[in-house]
Amino acid sequence: MLWQTEQQLEDLICKLVSFDSRTGTEGEISFPYLLKDELMKLDYFRSHSEYIELHDAGKKRNTLTALYKSKKAVKTIIFISHFDTVHTGEFGAVEDLAFKPRELTEYFKSISHDFKESIRHDIESDEYLFGRGTMDMKMGLALQMHLIEKAVIEEWPVNLLLTAVPDEEVDSAGMRTAAKCYESLSEKHSLNYSLMLNCEPSFTQKPDDENYYIYTGSIGKMMPSALFYGVETHAGEPLRGLNANYMASFLNRKMEFNNSFKETHFGETTPLPITLKTYDLKADYSTQTTNHVASLYNVFTMKQTEEEVFSTFNRITENAASEMNTHYQHLCEREHASPVGEVKTMTYKELKDYTVNKIGSAAVEALINKYSQYRHLDDRTQSFEVVNSFINQCKELVPLIVTFFAPPYYPSVNNSDDPLIQDIVSFTKSELKNDDIDTNVVHYFNGISDLSYVTYDADDKSYLTYIDNTPMWGYTYTVPFSDMQKLQAPFINIGPFGKDAHKISERLHKKSAFTVTPRLLARMIQKFFTA
Repeated sequence: MLWQTEQQLEDLICKLVSFDSRTGTEGEISFPYLLKDELMKLDYFRSHSEYIELHDAGKKRNTLTALYKSKKAVKTIIFISHFDTVHTGEFGAVEDLAFKPRELTEYFKSISHDFKESIRHDIESDEYLFGRGTMDMKMGLALQMHLIEKAVIEEWPVNLLLTAVPDEEVDSAGMRTAAKCYESLSEKHSLNYSLMLNCEPSFTQKPDDENYYIYTGSIGKMMPSALFYGVETHAGEPLRGLNANYMASFLNRKMEFNNSFKETHFGETTPLPITLKTYDLKADYSTQTTNHVASLYNVFTMKQTEEEVFSTFNRITENAASEMNTHYQHLCEREHASPVGEVKTMTYKELKDYTVNKIGSAAVEALINKYSQYRHLDDRTQSFEVVNSFINQCKELVPLIVTFFAPPYYPSVNNSDDPLIQDIVSFTKSELKNDDIDTNVVHYFNGISDLSYVTYDADDKSYLTYIDNTPMWGYTYTVPFSDMQKLQAPFINIGPFGKDAHKISERLHKKSAFTVTPRLLARMIQKFFTA
Protein backbone atom coordinates (compact mmCIF):
# COMPACT_ATOMS: atom_id res chain seq x y z
CA MET A 1 0.00 0.00 0.00
CA LEU A 2 1.24 3.47 -0.91
CA TRP A 3 -1.42 6.01 0.10
CA GLN A 4 -3.76 4.31 2.58
CA THR A 5 -2.62 5.21 6.08
CA GLU A 6 -2.70 8.67 7.65
CA GLN A 7 1.10 8.86 7.54
CA GLN A 8 1.16 7.78 3.90
CA LEU A 9 -1.38 10.46 3.00
CA GLU A 10 0.68 13.10 4.79
CA ASP A 11 3.78 11.92 2.94
CA LEU A 12 1.87 12.08 -0.34
CA ILE A 13 0.59 15.64 0.12
CA CYS A 14 4.09 16.77 1.10
CA LYS A 15 5.48 15.19 -2.06
CA LEU A 16 2.78 16.72 -4.31
CA VAL A 17 3.35 20.16 -2.77
CA SER A 18 7.11 19.78 -3.28
CA PHE A 19 6.43 19.59 -7.02
CA ASP A 20 6.26 23.37 -7.57
CA SER A 21 3.44 23.86 -10.09
CA ARG A 22 2.62 27.55 -9.91
CA THR A 23 0.41 28.67 -12.78
CA GLY A 24 2.39 29.73 -15.82
CA THR A 25 5.69 28.17 -14.72
CA GLU A 26 7.78 25.27 -15.98
CA GLY A 27 6.61 23.39 -12.90
CA GLU A 28 3.04 23.46 -14.15
CA ILE A 29 4.26 21.92 -17.40
CA SER A 30 6.26 19.16 -15.70
CA PHE A 31 3.74 18.27 -12.97
CA PRO A 32 1.55 15.81 -14.94
CA TYR A 33 4.66 13.83 -15.90
CA LEU A 34 5.69 13.64 -12.23
CA LEU A 35 2.12 12.67 -11.33
CA LYS A 36 2.17 9.94 -13.95
CA ASP A 37 5.38 8.59 -12.40
CA GLU A 38 3.64 8.46 -9.01
CA LEU A 39 0.61 6.66 -10.42
CA MET A 40 2.85 4.18 -12.21
CA LYS A 41 4.05 3.01 -8.80
CA LEU A 42 0.74 1.15 -8.57
CA ASP A 43 0.94 -2.35 -10.02
CA TYR A 44 -2.44 -1.69 -11.63
CA PHE A 45 -1.13 1.10 -13.86
CA ARG A 46 2.12 -0.72 -14.59
CA SER A 47 -0.11 -3.45 -16.04
CA HIS A 48 -2.52 -0.98 -17.67
CA SER A 49 -0.33 1.96 -18.66
CA GLU A 50 -2.72 2.70 -21.54
CA TYR A 51 -5.24 3.90 -18.95
CA ILE A 52 -3.08 6.95 -18.17
CA GLU A 53 -3.28 9.62 -20.87
CA LEU A 54 -2.04 13.17 -21.34
CA HIS A 55 -4.23 15.64 -23.24
CA ASP A 56 -2.78 18.80 -24.75
CA ALA A 57 -4.08 21.88 -22.89
CA GLY A 58 -1.95 24.42 -24.78
CA LYS A 59 1.28 26.23 -23.92
CA LYS A 60 3.00 22.86 -23.35
CA ARG A 61 0.62 22.04 -20.48
CA ASN A 62 -1.31 18.80 -20.19
CA THR A 63 -4.41 17.46 -18.53
CA LEU A 64 -3.88 13.98 -17.14
CA THR A 65 -6.55 11.28 -17.00
CA ALA A 66 -6.05 7.97 -15.21
CA LEU A 67 -8.71 5.26 -15.31
CA TYR A 68 -9.38 2.49 -12.86
CA LYS A 69 -11.67 0.18 -14.86
CA SER A 70 -13.61 -2.57 -13.18
CA LYS A 71 -14.56 -5.67 -15.12
CA LYS A 72 -17.85 -5.71 -13.22
CA ALA A 73 -19.23 -2.23 -13.93
CA VAL A 74 -19.96 0.50 -16.45
CA LYS A 75 -20.91 3.13 -13.85
CA THR A 76 -18.13 5.70 -13.72
CA ILE A 77 -17.24 8.45 -11.29
CA ILE A 78 -15.17 11.28 -12.71
CA PHE A 79 -12.70 12.68 -10.19
CA ILE A 80 -11.76 16.33 -10.81
CA SER A 81 -8.79 18.16 -9.32
CA HIS A 82 -6.37 20.89 -10.36
CA PHE A 83 -2.66 20.83 -9.69
CA ASP A 84 -1.65 24.41 -10.42
CA THR A 85 -1.24 26.83 -7.55
CA VAL A 86 -1.04 30.59 -7.21
CA HIS A 87 2.33 32.25 -6.83
CA THR A 88 4.35 32.59 -3.63
CA GLY A 89 5.89 36.07 -3.60
CA GLU A 90 4.29 36.86 -0.24
CA PHE A 91 6.62 34.33 1.43
CA GLY A 92 9.56 36.65 0.81
CA ALA A 93 12.90 35.37 2.08
CA VAL A 94 11.46 31.94 2.95
CA GLU A 95 9.74 31.40 -0.40
CA ASP A 96 11.46 28.03 -0.84
CA LEU A 97 9.67 26.77 2.28
CA ALA A 98 6.29 27.33 0.62
CA PHE A 99 6.79 23.94 -1.07
CA LYS A 100 8.00 22.15 2.09
CA PRO A 101 4.94 21.80 4.34
CA ARG A 102 6.62 20.21 7.34
CA GLU A 103 9.56 22.62 7.35
CA LEU A 104 7.28 25.62 6.83
CA THR A 105 4.98 24.54 9.65
CA GLU A 106 7.96 24.21 12.01
CA TYR A 107 9.30 27.58 10.90
CA PHE A 108 5.94 29.22 11.59
CA LYS A 109 6.03 27.75 15.09
CA SER A 110 9.26 29.62 15.71
CA ILE A 111 7.70 32.94 14.67
CA SER A 112 4.09 32.29 15.71
CA HIS A 113 4.02 35.59 17.62
CA ASP A 114 4.15 37.38 14.25
CA PHE A 115 0.68 36.12 13.30
CA LYS A 116 -2.73 37.20 14.50
CA GLU A 117 -4.26 35.14 17.29
CA SER A 118 -6.44 32.81 15.20
CA ILE A 119 -3.54 31.81 12.94
CA ARG A 120 -1.15 31.55 15.90
CA HIS A 121 -3.60 29.19 17.59
CA ASP A 122 -3.67 26.91 14.54
CA ILE A 123 0.13 26.96 14.25
CA GLU A 124 0.63 25.98 17.87
CA SER A 125 -2.17 23.38 17.86
CA ASP A 126 -0.23 21.02 15.59
CA GLU A 127 -3.53 20.28 13.85
CA TYR A 128 -2.60 22.01 10.57
CA LEU A 129 -0.07 21.62 7.79
CA PHE A 130 0.98 24.85 6.09
CA GLY A 131 2.19 25.39 2.53
CA ARG A 132 1.24 26.49 -0.95
CA GLY A 133 -1.24 24.03 -2.41
CA THR A 134 -1.80 22.03 0.78
CA MET A 135 -5.38 23.28 0.82
CA ASP A 136 -5.99 24.59 -2.70
CA MET A 137 -6.01 21.93 -3.89
CA LYS A 138 -3.36 19.23 -3.97
CA MET A 139 -4.94 17.42 -1.02
CA GLY A 140 -8.00 16.90 -3.20
CA LEU A 141 -5.78 15.19 -5.75
CA ALA A 142 -4.10 13.14 -3.02
CA LEU A 143 -7.50 11.93 -1.78
CA GLN A 144 -8.46 10.84 -5.28
CA MET A 145 -5.19 8.93 -5.67
CA HIS A 146 -5.94 7.28 -2.32
CA LEU A 147 -9.41 6.25 -3.53
CA ILE A 148 -8.09 4.76 -6.77
CA GLU A 149 -5.54 2.66 -4.88
CA LYS A 150 -8.24 1.57 -2.43
CA ALA A 151 -10.51 0.59 -5.33
CA VAL A 152 -7.69 -1.47 -6.85
CA ILE A 153 -6.93 -3.25 -3.57
CA GLU A 154 -10.57 -3.97 -2.76
CA GLU A 155 -11.65 -4.50 -6.39
CA TRP A 156 -14.52 -2.02 -6.27
CA PRO A 157 -17.15 -2.71 -8.96
CA VAL A 158 -17.13 0.86 -10.24
CA ASN A 159 -14.95 2.79 -12.69
CA LEU A 160 -12.97 5.79 -11.44
CA LEU A 161 -11.62 8.34 -13.91
CA LEU A 162 -9.08 10.70 -12.35
CA THR A 163 -8.82 14.08 -14.09
CA ALA A 164 -5.94 16.30 -12.95
CA VAL A 165 -5.82 19.64 -14.74
CA PRO A 166 -3.55 22.70 -15.01
CA ASP A 167 -4.54 26.38 -15.18
CA GLU A 168 -7.56 26.40 -12.87
CA GLU A 169 -6.26 29.56 -11.22
CA VAL A 170 -6.32 31.64 -14.44
CA ASP A 171 -8.31 30.45 -17.47
CA SER A 172 -9.20 26.79 -16.72
CA ALA A 173 -7.58 25.66 -19.95
CA GLY A 174 -7.03 22.23 -18.39
CA MET A 175 -10.67 21.63 -17.53
CA ARG A 176 -11.89 23.01 -20.82
CA THR A 177 -9.59 20.46 -22.45
CA ALA A 178 -10.97 17.68 -20.25
CA ALA A 179 -14.56 18.54 -21.13
CA LYS A 180 -13.72 17.94 -24.78
CA CYS A 181 -12.19 14.54 -23.99
CA TYR A 182 -14.89 12.93 -21.86
CA GLU A 183 -17.10 11.79 -24.74
CA SER A 184 -14.23 10.08 -26.58
CA LEU A 185 -13.01 8.47 -23.34
CA SER A 186 -16.54 7.21 -22.71
CA GLU A 187 -16.74 5.64 -26.14
CA LYS A 188 -13.22 4.24 -25.98
CA HIS A 189 -13.65 2.54 -22.60
CA SER A 190 -17.45 1.97 -22.48
CA LEU A 191 -17.96 4.34 -19.56
CA ASN A 192 -21.30 5.54 -18.24
CA TYR A 193 -20.73 8.74 -16.25
CA SER A 194 -22.79 8.59 -13.07
CA LEU A 195 -21.19 11.29 -10.89
CA MET A 196 -18.58 14.01 -11.14
CA LEU A 197 -16.73 14.53 -7.87
CA ASN A 198 -14.59 17.59 -7.34
CA CYS A 199 -12.51 17.74 -4.16
CA GLU A 200 -11.85 21.46 -3.81
CA PRO A 201 -11.45 22.20 -0.09
CA SER A 202 -14.05 23.61 2.23
CA PHE A 203 -13.60 27.39 1.97
CA THR A 204 -14.48 29.74 4.81
CA GLN A 205 -17.46 32.02 4.19
CA LYS A 206 -16.22 34.74 6.54
CA PRO A 207 -13.07 35.50 8.56
CA ASP A 208 -12.20 32.86 11.16
CA ASP A 209 -15.02 30.60 9.97
CA GLU A 210 -14.72 27.09 11.45
CA ASN A 211 -17.72 25.58 9.65
CA TYR A 212 -17.43 22.72 7.16
CA TYR A 213 -19.01 23.12 3.71
CA ILE A 214 -19.83 20.95 0.74
CA TYR A 215 -20.98 22.36 -2.58
CA THR A 216 -23.79 21.38 -4.95
CA GLY A 217 -23.07 24.03 -7.55
CA SER A 218 -20.55 26.64 -8.63
CA ILE A 219 -21.04 30.34 -9.26
CA GLY A 220 -20.64 31.70 -12.77
CA LYS A 221 -18.40 34.54 -13.90
CA MET A 222 -18.44 36.69 -17.02
CA MET A 223 -16.28 39.66 -17.90
CA PRO A 224 -18.20 42.13 -20.04
CA SER A 225 -15.65 44.68 -21.16
CA ALA A 226 -15.44 47.99 -23.00
CA LEU A 227 -12.89 49.82 -25.10
CA PHE A 228 -13.16 53.61 -25.00
CA TYR A 229 -11.70 55.32 -28.07
CA GLY A 230 -11.47 59.10 -27.82
CA VAL A 231 -9.59 61.86 -29.62
CA GLU A 232 -6.00 62.59 -28.66
CA THR A 233 -4.79 66.09 -27.89
CA HIS A 234 -2.03 67.97 -26.10
CA ALA A 235 -2.58 68.31 -22.34
CA GLY A 236 -2.26 72.05 -22.83
CA GLU A 237 -5.30 72.02 -25.13
CA PRO A 238 -7.53 69.45 -23.36
CA LEU A 239 -10.79 70.44 -25.08
CA ARG A 240 -9.29 69.95 -28.55
CA GLY A 241 -9.73 66.23 -27.91
CA LEU A 242 -11.62 63.76 -25.74
CA ASN A 243 -9.63 61.87 -23.12
CA ALA A 244 -10.43 58.15 -23.08
CA ASN A 245 -9.87 58.14 -19.31
CA TYR A 246 -12.69 60.67 -19.00
CA MET A 247 -14.90 58.41 -21.12
CA ALA A 248 -14.07 55.31 -19.08
CA SER A 249 -14.84 57.04 -15.79
CA PHE A 250 -18.57 57.23 -16.59
CA LEU A 251 -18.99 53.51 -17.21
CA ASN A 252 -16.59 52.46 -14.45
CA ARG A 253 -18.66 54.41 -11.95
CA LYS A 254 -21.92 52.90 -13.22
CA MET A 255 -20.63 49.33 -13.19
CA GLU A 256 -19.01 49.43 -9.76
CA PHE A 257 -21.40 47.70 -7.28
CA ASN A 258 -24.27 47.88 -9.81
CA ASN A 259 -27.14 45.81 -8.43
CA SER A 260 -28.68 45.29 -11.87
CA PHE A 261 -26.66 42.07 -12.05
CA LYS A 262 -27.44 40.94 -8.49
CA GLU A 263 -29.04 37.53 -8.12
CA THR A 264 -30.33 35.54 -5.16
CA HIS A 265 -31.01 31.80 -5.34
CA PHE A 266 -31.32 29.22 -2.57
CA GLY A 267 -30.86 32.14 -0.18
CA GLU A 268 -27.39 32.88 -1.57
CA THR A 269 -26.54 36.14 -3.32
CA THR A 270 -23.95 36.98 -5.96
CA PRO A 271 -21.20 39.46 -5.04
CA LEU A 272 -21.71 42.83 -6.72
CA PRO A 273 -19.76 43.61 -9.90
CA ILE A 274 -16.51 45.56 -9.83
CA THR A 275 -14.07 47.03 -12.33
CA LEU A 276 -11.48 44.28 -12.28
CA LYS A 277 -8.85 46.07 -14.35
CA THR A 278 -8.50 49.18 -16.48
CA TYR A 279 -5.86 49.30 -19.21
CA ASP A 280 -4.39 52.45 -20.75
CA LEU A 281 -3.36 51.30 -24.21
CA LYS A 282 -1.03 54.28 -24.65
CA ALA A 283 2.35 52.63 -24.25
CA ASP A 284 4.51 55.60 -23.29
CA TYR A 285 4.43 58.72 -21.16
CA SER A 286 3.92 62.06 -22.89
CA THR A 287 1.77 65.15 -22.59
CA GLN A 288 -0.53 63.73 -25.24
CA THR A 289 -3.82 62.50 -23.77
CA THR A 290 -4.64 58.85 -24.25
CA ASN A 291 -7.21 58.09 -26.91
CA HIS A 292 -7.81 54.44 -26.00
CA VAL A 293 -8.57 52.84 -22.65
CA ALA A 294 -10.12 49.45 -21.90
CA SER A 295 -11.92 48.21 -18.79
CA LEU A 296 -13.03 44.73 -17.84
CA TYR A 297 -15.76 44.14 -15.31
CA ASN A 298 -16.27 41.12 -13.05
CA VAL A 299 -19.89 39.93 -13.05
CA PHE A 300 -20.94 36.86 -11.06
CA THR A 301 -23.99 34.88 -12.15
CA MET A 302 -26.35 32.17 -10.96
CA LYS A 303 -29.23 32.05 -13.42
CA GLN A 304 -28.45 34.87 -15.86
CA THR A 305 -27.50 33.83 -19.37
CA GLU A 306 -24.80 35.34 -21.54
CA GLU A 307 -27.44 37.14 -23.58
CA GLU A 308 -29.06 38.63 -20.46
CA VAL A 309 -25.77 39.83 -19.00
CA PHE A 310 -24.67 41.40 -22.26
CA SER A 311 -28.04 43.07 -22.76
CA THR A 312 -27.90 44.59 -19.28
CA PHE A 313 -24.29 45.65 -19.79
CA ASN A 314 -25.11 47.36 -23.09
CA ARG A 315 -28.03 49.20 -21.52
CA ILE A 316 -25.75 50.49 -18.75
CA THR A 317 -23.13 51.45 -21.32
CA GLU A 318 -25.66 53.40 -23.37
CA ASN A 319 -26.80 55.22 -20.23
CA ALA A 320 -23.20 56.04 -19.36
CA ALA A 321 -22.59 57.36 -22.89
CA SER A 322 -25.72 59.51 -22.68
CA GLU A 323 -24.64 61.01 -19.36
CA MET A 324 -21.17 61.55 -20.74
CA ASN A 325 -22.46 63.33 -23.82
CA THR A 326 -24.63 65.63 -21.69
CA HIS A 327 -21.78 66.40 -19.30
CA TYR A 328 -19.34 66.96 -22.16
CA GLN A 329 -21.75 69.24 -23.99
CA HIS A 330 -22.24 71.39 -20.86
CA LEU A 331 -18.48 71.46 -20.33
CA CYS A 332 -17.85 72.69 -23.87
CA GLU A 333 -20.53 75.35 -23.52
CA ARG A 334 -19.00 76.54 -20.28
CA GLU A 335 -15.53 76.74 -21.78
CA HIS A 336 -16.73 78.10 -25.16
CA ALA A 337 -15.22 75.15 -26.99
CA SER A 338 -16.48 73.08 -29.92
CA PRO A 339 -17.21 69.41 -29.13
CA VAL A 340 -15.12 66.88 -31.07
CA GLY A 341 -18.19 64.69 -31.55
CA GLU A 342 -20.86 62.70 -29.77
CA VAL A 343 -19.82 59.42 -28.15
CA LYS A 344 -21.48 56.39 -29.77
CA THR A 345 -21.71 52.77 -28.61
CA MET A 346 -21.36 49.52 -30.57
CA THR A 347 -21.06 45.86 -29.70
CA TYR A 348 -18.03 43.93 -30.90
CA LYS A 349 -20.16 42.04 -33.41
CA GLU A 350 -21.48 45.31 -34.83
CA LEU A 351 -17.97 46.76 -35.07
CA LYS A 352 -16.60 43.62 -36.70
CA ASP A 353 -19.41 43.57 -39.28
CA TYR A 354 -18.81 47.26 -39.98
CA THR A 355 -15.06 46.68 -40.40
CA VAL A 356 -15.61 43.70 -42.71
CA ASN A 357 -17.86 45.85 -44.91
CA LYS A 358 -15.18 48.51 -45.07
CA ILE A 359 -11.90 46.60 -45.52
CA GLY A 360 -13.02 43.05 -46.29
CA SER A 361 -13.12 39.79 -44.35
CA ALA A 362 -9.57 38.79 -45.32
CA ALA A 363 -8.12 41.97 -43.85
CA VAL A 364 -10.16 41.54 -40.67
CA GLU A 365 -9.00 37.93 -40.38
CA ALA A 366 -5.40 39.08 -40.79
CA LEU A 367 -5.77 41.58 -37.96
CA ILE A 368 -7.14 38.98 -35.55
CA ASN A 369 -4.46 36.48 -36.58
CA LYS A 370 -1.78 39.09 -36.02
CA TYR A 371 -2.67 39.57 -32.38
CA SER A 372 -3.42 35.90 -31.73
CA GLN A 373 0.25 35.22 -32.55
CA TYR A 374 1.46 37.62 -29.83
CA ARG A 375 2.04 34.96 -27.19
CA HIS A 376 3.48 37.50 -24.77
CA LEU A 377 -0.03 38.97 -24.50
CA ASP A 378 -2.74 37.23 -22.51
CA ASP A 379 -6.27 36.63 -23.83
CA ARG A 380 -7.57 39.85 -22.34
CA THR A 381 -4.89 42.09 -23.83
CA GLN A 382 -5.21 40.36 -27.19
CA SER A 383 -8.95 41.10 -27.09
CA PHE A 384 -8.35 44.80 -26.45
CA GLU A 385 -5.78 45.03 -29.22
CA VAL A 386 -8.10 43.42 -31.77
CA VAL A 387 -10.93 45.85 -30.95
CA ASN A 388 -8.45 48.73 -31.05
CA SER A 389 -7.14 47.65 -34.45
CA PHE A 390 -10.67 47.58 -35.89
CA ILE A 391 -11.35 51.13 -34.69
CA ASN A 392 -8.05 52.27 -36.19
CA GLN A 393 -9.47 51.14 -39.53
CA CYS A 394 -12.74 52.99 -38.91
CA LYS A 395 -11.79 56.33 -37.37
CA GLU A 396 -15.00 57.88 -38.69
CA LEU A 397 -16.78 56.13 -35.78
CA VAL A 398 -14.72 57.93 -33.12
CA PRO A 399 -15.42 58.84 -30.32
CA LEU A 400 -16.72 55.38 -29.60
CA ILE A 401 -17.33 52.80 -26.86
CA VAL A 402 -17.21 49.15 -27.95
CA THR A 403 -18.62 46.45 -25.69
CA PHE A 404 -17.44 42.83 -25.76
CA PHE A 405 -16.57 39.84 -23.59
CA ALA A 406 -13.05 39.14 -22.36
CA PRO A 407 -11.96 35.66 -21.18
CA PRO A 408 -12.30 33.73 -19.01
CA TYR A 409 -15.93 32.66 -18.81
CA TYR A 410 -17.24 30.34 -16.11
CA PRO A 411 -20.85 29.20 -16.61
CA SER A 412 -22.86 28.89 -13.41
CA VAL A 413 -23.91 25.33 -12.61
CA ASN A 414 -26.21 23.90 -9.97
CA ASN A 415 -27.83 20.54 -9.32
CA SER A 416 -29.00 20.92 -5.75
CA ASP A 417 -32.38 19.44 -6.72
CA ASP A 418 -30.93 16.28 -8.25
CA PRO A 419 -32.21 13.23 -6.27
CA LEU A 420 -28.79 11.52 -6.19
CA ILE A 421 -27.10 14.70 -4.96
CA GLN A 422 -29.75 15.16 -2.28
CA ASP A 423 -29.14 11.58 -1.12
CA ILE A 424 -25.37 12.12 -1.06
CA VAL A 425 -25.83 15.35 0.92
CA SER A 426 -28.01 13.56 3.49
CA PHE A 427 -25.50 10.73 3.74
CA THR A 428 -22.60 13.16 4.17
CA LYS A 429 -24.37 15.05 6.95
CA SER A 430 -25.14 11.80 8.75
CA GLU A 431 -21.60 10.45 8.41
CA LEU A 432 -19.89 13.62 9.57
CA LYS A 433 -22.29 13.97 12.48
CA ASN A 434 -20.54 10.91 13.91
CA ASP A 435 -17.38 13.00 14.02
CA ASP A 436 -19.24 15.92 15.63
CA ILE A 437 -19.02 17.87 12.37
CA ASP A 438 -22.02 19.87 11.21
CA THR A 439 -22.17 19.91 7.42
CA ASN A 440 -23.30 23.08 5.69
CA VAL A 441 -24.44 23.00 2.06
CA VAL A 442 -23.44 25.85 -0.26
CA HIS A 443 -25.43 25.82 -3.48
CA TYR A 444 -22.98 27.98 -5.41
CA PHE A 445 -19.27 27.57 -4.67
CA ASN A 446 -18.18 31.21 -4.76
CA GLY A 447 -14.49 30.65 -5.34
CA ILE A 448 -15.00 29.82 -9.03
CA SER A 449 -14.16 26.24 -9.94
CA ASP A 450 -13.62 23.80 -12.77
CA LEU A 451 -17.08 22.39 -12.08
CA SER A 452 -18.37 25.17 -14.35
CA TYR A 453 -17.29 23.07 -17.33
CA VAL A 454 -18.80 19.71 -16.42
CA THR A 455 -22.32 20.45 -17.59
CA TYR A 456 -24.32 23.07 -19.43
CA ASP A 457 -28.02 23.57 -20.10
CA ALA A 458 -28.65 21.25 -23.02
CA ASP A 459 -31.36 23.50 -24.47
CA ASP A 460 -29.70 26.89 -24.06
CA LYS A 461 -28.38 28.76 -27.10
CA SER A 462 -27.64 32.13 -25.52
CA TYR A 463 -23.95 31.22 -25.57
CA LEU A 464 -24.02 32.33 -29.20
CA THR A 465 -24.11 35.92 -27.89
CA TYR A 466 -20.88 35.17 -26.05
CA ILE A 467 -19.25 33.63 -29.12
CA ASP A 468 -20.25 36.54 -31.37
CA ASN A 469 -18.86 39.15 -28.99
CA THR A 470 -15.61 37.55 -27.82
CA PRO A 471 -12.78 38.83 -30.04
CA MET A 472 -10.41 35.91 -29.48
CA TRP A 473 -13.07 33.21 -29.84
CA GLY A 474 -11.73 30.34 -31.91
CA TYR A 475 -8.21 31.77 -31.98
CA THR A 476 -6.77 31.63 -28.47
CA TYR A 477 -9.92 30.98 -26.42
CA THR A 478 -12.94 28.70 -26.57
CA VAL A 479 -15.44 27.13 -24.19
CA PRO A 480 -16.61 23.65 -25.28
CA PHE A 481 -20.33 24.41 -24.93
CA SER A 482 -21.54 21.53 -27.11
CA ASP A 483 -19.36 19.00 -25.26
CA MET A 484 -20.58 20.35 -21.93
CA GLN A 485 -24.18 19.99 -23.05
CA LYS A 486 -23.58 16.29 -23.67
CA LEU A 487 -22.16 15.82 -20.16
CA GLN A 488 -25.22 15.86 -17.94
CA ALA A 489 -24.19 13.64 -15.02
CA PRO A 490 -24.80 15.06 -11.51
CA PHE A 491 -21.87 16.59 -9.64
CA ILE A 492 -20.83 17.55 -6.14
CA ASN A 493 -17.81 19.06 -4.41
CA ILE A 494 -16.61 17.40 -1.20
CA GLY A 495 -13.10 18.14 -0.01
CA PRO A 496 -10.92 18.53 3.08
CA PHE A 497 -11.15 21.43 5.53
CA GLY A 498 -8.56 24.16 5.30
CA LYS A 499 -8.07 27.88 5.67
CA ASP A 500 -6.61 30.91 3.94
CA ALA A 501 -6.28 29.79 0.32
CA HIS A 502 -3.95 32.07 -1.66
CA LYS A 503 -2.44 33.51 1.53
CA ILE A 504 0.89 32.95 3.28
CA SER A 505 -1.10 31.22 6.04
CA GLU A 506 -2.73 28.66 3.69
CA ARG A 507 -3.17 25.51 5.74
CA LEU A 508 -4.75 22.07 5.75
CA HIS A 509 -6.53 20.47 8.70
CA LYS A 510 -4.73 17.18 9.13
CA LYS A 511 -7.51 15.13 10.71
CA SER A 512 -9.98 16.27 8.07
CA ALA A 513 -7.53 15.49 5.27
CA PHE A 514 -6.00 12.24 6.47
CA THR A 515 -8.83 10.61 8.42
CA VAL A 516 -12.32 12.06 8.10
CA THR A 517 -12.61 12.98 4.41
CA PRO A 518 -10.99 9.84 2.93
CA ARG A 519 -13.28 7.67 5.07
CA LEU A 520 -16.32 9.72 4.08
CA LEU A 521 -15.57 9.57 0.35
CA ALA A 522 -14.85 5.84 0.39
CA ARG A 523 -18.11 5.08 2.22
CA MET A 524 -20.07 7.37 -0.07
CA ILE A 525 -18.76 5.62 -3.20
CA GLN A 526 -19.36 2.19 -1.75
CA LYS A 527 -22.93 3.01 -0.68
CA PHE A 528 -24.12 4.63 -3.90
CA PHE A 529 -22.02 2.99 -6.61
CA THR A 530 -20.74 -0.43 -5.54
CA ALA A 531 -23.70 -1.95 -3.69
